Amino acid sequence: MSTFSVSGNIVNINGKNISWGTVHIKDHVIEKIILEQSEKKGEPYILPGFIDSHVHIESSMLVPSEFAKLAVVHGTVGTISDPHEIANVCGMEGVYYMIENSKTVPFKCTFGAPSCVPATIFETAGASINAADVDELLKLPEIKYLSEMMNFPGVLNKDSEVMAKIASAKKYNKPVDGHAPGLRGDAAKKYIEAGITTDHECFTAEEALDKLNNGMKILIREGSAAKNFEALINLMHDYSDRMMFCSDDKHPDSLAAGHINQLCARAVEKGIDIFNILKAACINPVEHYKMNVGQLQQDDPADFIILKDLTHFEVISTYIDGQKVAENGKSLINAPTASVINQFDCKEKKPSDFEVNFQNEKEIFVIEALDGQLITNKISTKPTIINNLIVPDIQNDILKIVVVNRYHNAPVAKAFIKNIGLKKGALASSVAHDSHNIVAVGVDDESICKAVNAVIRCGGGISAVDDNNTKILELPVAGLMSTSNGYNVAEAYTEIDQFSKEILGSKLSAPFMTLSFMALLVIPHLKLSDKGLFDGDTFSFL
Repeated sequence: MSTFSVSGNIVNINGKNISWGTVHIKDHVIEKIILEQSEKKGEPYILPGFIDSHVHIESSMLVPSEFAKLAVVHGTVGTISDPHEIANVCGMEGVYYMIENSKTVPFKCTFGAPSCVPATIFETAGASINAADVDELLKLPEIKYLSEMMNFPGVLNKDSEVMAKIASAKKYNKPVDGHAPGLRGDAAKKYIEAGITTDHECFTAEEALDKLNNGMKILIREGSAAKNFEALINLMHDYSDRMMFCSDDKHPDSLAAGHINQLCARAVEKGIDIFNILKAACINPVEHYKMNVGQLQQDDPADFIILKDLTHFEVISTYIDGQKVAENGKSLINAPTASVINQFDCKEKKPSDFEVNFQNEKEIFVIEALDGQLITNKISTKPTIINNLIVPDIQNDILKIVVVNRYHNAPVAKAFIKNIGLKKGALASSVAHDSHNIVAVGVDDESICKAVNAVIRCGGGISAVDDNNTKILELPVAGLMSTSNGYNVAEAYTEIDQFSKEILGSKLSAPFMTLSFMALLVIPHLKLSDKGLFDGDTFSFL
């Protein structure tokens, strides 16, 4: 039996008041809260822990136990985790892997049943999860919701498989997450009426407001690549009851630096009411997903954090089920070494595999990457020809991009891309949403081949190469995650990220994160799958 107490300024978020008092904890539960006097300025604050309301843990390149180790330092006590990425590689086995690994540490991971595996029929994935599989997952107590329904055309057209998955969620009284970038008006209304409850893909306030007015809850996303905080935060003045914060995809260096606490601090700077901020960060996700996370009430699980102030959100300590898991910037979680599962079966390539033959094209389509966005533009340009091959135009930042099927040997898909900014060398990654084939970008075929083969040799990872160097961060778990200590992975990622910028010349804020989304077909406008160049507006190959 463990009994202890902590004193501080107790933040009652729903009651919108702060009082000095003491929280008494007994056997992992809050036994009682005694309020003693009014708020003491300059003293610490006690409040419920932060929740990331939509995240793909796999994008941190860490298994859930290592993700937790870093997250608790920033006051995060739980996540709404969509195991969509590992499911696309390893299927149901991947979902079970994430659940079981998360149980090895004190952290409140809540998982969803992936709704779109594979995400589309226009790419090669490693597995498929059908409506019967989804129903099987939704029976589990660890599965609290149906993950983001990216196939919004399937919802609007009442595709039988899509509707069966939504029906299963309704049968088990579990919410359905949305994913409908740019959907507005009657189409958005129809999508919401089908039972979709949230969206994290809004990139304008007008779009978010349209969905809010139709009854949807909106997640403000600020990850390593997609950043929508500035566009959406002012909506929190009036809609705090139906808004949450999320990262969606967060690389290990970003997670080591901060998490939901950073968004709270930025929201304070924007003049948002503190109780509105904390409702979105701490309360709304717990209520919406029926999480087993305490909200600083008597008889709740003892999940809470202690902060220095409500301005900078510097975390003094984090408690989960009454156990102190972080203190003064140090994680107290000791995660066991994770097991490995994977699916990777392709042979090394040669430079000629990446050549693009000139066939008298007057113009070629080019993917225009946008820093801080998942969407891309579709532009065209006159091809650069050498020896009857279409080659990169480094001076105008038109580089070659390729996608290599990682599940079996197949011809390489090739196209061109603008705004990556490399002056030499190449980058490659087996983190390539959603099917996680190998995506690479580079200034010439030799460099691209070198980067791709580095990833193939270790069964998954991210690589950066030039004539003299090969940098590789190995990701043996599904080609997505490392089994190493989270802080070591963050350090290794920082090194390869800096190499891609300082040595190779990329100007992007997160080159590998941006690269990972260049095969994401469900986000407009132009992307590349292992099967070819894809128009996200017409949902067809070019």
